Amino acid sequence: MAAHAKPNHDYHLVNPSPWPFVGSVSAFVMALGAVLWFHEMAPIWLMLIGFAGVLYTMFAWWSDVLYEASHGDHTPVVQMHHRYGMILFIASEVMFFVAWFWAYFDGFFNYDAAEQVARVAAMGAAWPPTGVELFDPFHLPLFNTLILLTSGTTVTWAHHALLHNDREGLKWGLALTIALGVLFSFVQVLEYTQAGFQYTGNLYGATFFMATGFHGFHVLIGTIFLAVCLIIALRGGLTQKNHLSFEFAAWYWHFVDVVWLFLFASIYVWGSWGVAVHHG
Repeated sequence: MAAHAKPNHDYHLVNPSPWPFVGSVSAFVMALGAVLWFHEMAPIWLMLIGFAGVLYTMFAWWSDVLYEASHGDHTPVVQMHHRYGMILFIASEVMFFVAWFWAYFDGFFNYDAAEQVARVAAMGAAWPPTGVELFDPFHLPLFNTLILLTSGTTVTWAHHALLHNDREGLKWGLALTIALGVLFSFVQVLEYTQAGFQYTGNLYGATFFMATGFHGFHVLIGTIFLAVCLIIALRGGLTQKNHLSFEFAAWYWHFVDVVWLFLFASIYVWGSWGVAVHHG
């Protein structure tokens, strides 16, 4: 990247970048490959090539952003706009999960609606469908809830340590948060292996796995996000005044925590009230 002249304004005019084009082509190849693979018209390698391109684009583009941040391009005005962008991104993620909650509660409240003839025939006018054995909410789901709540405190500790220039506290707080994120993912995989229902065959299974599965995917993304921040911290890249990437990672992690609390309260606890549960 060419050296930047000292700007005479507070805005950042980015250099020409290939990554929007490369990312778009990679995403198209990945989507096309996935569709062809699903229909058994092409091997999986086409999708994997596109996926590799998307990952490389993310790595290279964010590397450029980190370079710009470390060379003074992220002025207070630019940082403010980055924060607006992150807020809008999290808001879009909120609406993404609203769709899955809406699908779940539509089945919850309208399982025997007269106009839902196909639904009644498929589920036997019962929610959850007859024969579906639910998870005990106060077993693995409660354990995972405690894990995520604890991780919320450790990431806050890491942020507080950074603001007070406590480098060891920052590193330990981030490391513990990452470890708790990995533990959460492991427990959720263990929970899925004990499921008394499948994704296919009933509306309950589809909505349950889509809601909790996408949340698990977000936990994975957040864990990687925090791991990158830890690497940057170990290299001395996060400072009291310049740590926007870690601030966004913390916001994202708290968002993941809040979504899980809604999932646990509505789908695991309320959704299993008075229904036979699987105790594992």
